[in-house]
Amino acid sequence: MADFELSEEYQDLSNTVREFADEVVAPVSAKHDEEHSFPYEVVKQMADMGLFGLPFPEEFGGMGGDYFALALALEQLGRVDQSVAITLEAGVSLGAMPIYRFGSDAQKEEWLPMLASGQALAGFGLTEPEAGSDAGGTKTHARRETVGDRTEWVINGNKEFITNSGTDITRLVTVTAVTGQEERPDGSLKKEISTILVPTGTPGFKAEKAYNKVGWNASDTHPLTLKDVRVPEENLLGEEGRGYANFLSILDEGRIAIAALATGAAQGCVDLSVKYAKERSAFGQNIGKHQAIAFKIARMQARAHTSR
Repeated sequence: MADFELSEEYQDLSNTVREFADEVVAPVSAKHDEEHSFPYEVVKQMADMGLFGLPFPEEFGGMGGDYFALALALEQLGRVDQSVAITLEAGVSLGAMPIYRFGSDAQKEEWLPMLASGQALAGFGLTEPEAGSDAGGTKTHARRETVGDRTEWVINGNKEFITNSGTDITRLVTVTAVTGQEERPDGSLKKEISTILVPTGTPGFKAEKAYNKVGWNASDTHPLTLKDVRVPEENLLGEEGRGYANFLSILDEGRIAIAALATGAAQGCVDLSVKYAKERSAFGQNIGKHQAIAFKIARMQARAHTSR
């Protein structure tokens, strides 16, 4: 029979992040949500705890952990604040992980230490006004242009709903762009999608006004404009034309992390329901003592536990 008990190391991590979530994140959660403000002070403390480096090797400034450790942290943060949890998830899964998975040695050395330490954030520019995981709809394009002895990518296009793309500590966005096309056996043309690293200070790169969302209001989310953005040829991430396969791999991992956020949200609902059931009185006793309420909360807990 499978043993689902956490090891001592994993349990300690979960307990530490749970305490942090309850004592640091929860007290300011409503404030940032109401103000639509980014919780810099919370992110700084998460960085100091090493949460942004959980799945990365120590040689790159990480904690030497794994994706499961990240999922445990995300669940505990997601219990009390989904905006904070998605900030960590996107910073790791979408910001740093593509460089770790597909970057050159030079790219890893340049970017991973600052991203794994939480000193900087990075975004992943995939979604567009008319395209997302449907790569055939990608309109952002990049062409090579040689100026003197320097070859550059010149990028033009727009991106939508890009997380962590406009904060004061955002330093990089990896963008998908059409860099060519190839002919299929049936004569139709297939777009070649590549991924390119674009530092946020590059001329022509602009994070537009943040969205007015119905949730996750403390999460930083912007449309992006790229107008004649020029970056060195060596900013190509991975092989040319492999961007589609690369981002599918990244999204597959990200789905695990998003499941951890959802599990945390479910557990948060259970925790608040139990608290309310002990405080609210009806018919002479706390409502938690009525079978209908007790059974409903028990079913909620069973579902959250199964999800975990």
